[in-house]
Amino acid sequence: MNAQFPSGADWRRWTIAVTGMNARPDNPGPGLAVARCLREAPGFCGRLIGLGYEVLEPGLYCSDIFDATYMLPYPSAGSEVQLERLMEIHAGERIDVIIPCLDAELSTFAHNQPQLAAHGIRMLVPSLEQLRIRAKDNLVELCRKLGFDTPETRTVSDPGFFDRCCDEGWRYPLVVKGIYYDAIVAGDAADAKAAFQKIASQWGYPVLVQEHVQGYEINLTALGDGRGGMIGPVMMRKRALTDKGKAWAGISIFDQTLEALAEAVMAECHWCGPLEVEALRDEGGRLYLIEVNPRFPAWVYLTHGVGRNLPQILLQTLAGLPPADLAPARLGTLFIRYAEELIVPLEQFQTMMIDGALSPPVNTSRVA
Repeated sequence: MNAQFPSGADWRRWTIAVTGMNARPDNPGPGLAVARCLREAPGFCGRLIGLGYEVLEPGLYCSDIFDATYMLPYPSAGSEVQLERLMEIHAGERIDVIIPCLDAELSTFAHNQPQLAAHGIRMLVPSLEQLRIRAKDNLVELCRKLGFDTPETRTVSDPGFFDRCCDEGWRYPLVVKGIYYDAIVAGDAADAKAAFQKIASQWGYPVLVQEHVQGYEINLTALGDGRGGMIGPVMMRKRALTDKGKAWAGISIFDQTLEALAEAVMAECHWCGPLEVEALRDEGGRLYLIEVNPRFPAWVYLTHGVGRNLPQILLQTLAGLPPADLAPARLGTLFIRYAEELIVPLEQFQTMMIDGALSPPVNTSRVA
């Protein structure tokens, strides 16, 4: 650990800032699940700070989880603007740790890590080079190097590709993907061009096209120790999907091939921080690596449910505590996602709109 972060610090009393407050039913952010893991970690009595990008992100108003919430500038504003806002928040909150939870913000957080560390703010995040190696448009190269299968993938800038792709050996259905988010299965050229325009307008270029593989999806999340080791892997198989292919329900499993794949990725990248590996097993049993996501997944609350609370382990790692002998993750544990209405007083919404910050009344049941 860095000398300015002494080992053995009491992580249970830290102030933790978490991003990813969006909770769209078809594609929720991981932030609320990460915060729930920490709120329910045994002995945790620290403060949780929610950081969001849009005023209607539900997590900004979850006073039963967060002690205060703040708006951040969009990552597209750049690392300097992000750092300035974080320093404003830090001046009042004295943040000990930030856990970024969204793909699009990781590069700015990685860029700002030295400056944040100089102000006593810990993070366990990948470097810019590690982010590049596992990026969707570099995944084929990574898999070729490691000897793993992945669907054929191509970068597309001209929607006319979808009219001629069959002449180049592609077959419908295809998967059209954004560089950060979204994956749409297209059954023909018209569907593919519509998906291309939608993703490009929302997430920009490049847009990717990927071979569609029939099968079922299995995912793994874990922590990388920054030296090539993997900590606390938890695996699940998706049992119900949203329209965007996100897990609405899943069940904890163990898959030796998936574990070996994730270990190889961690070792090759010397990965630092949270990671999600998405893979697909086809009808013949062949495993394909689909994506490597540089953060906790939205289903990370399952890690608490199976006895391997990864956000808690992240804090313990940052505290310099040696990795504990983790019990095996409990297999056959099911999660089912649900939506609920959050009642928000208009005054709170207006405060967030005007001030970009909200400090709910103190929940005395959490005060140590």
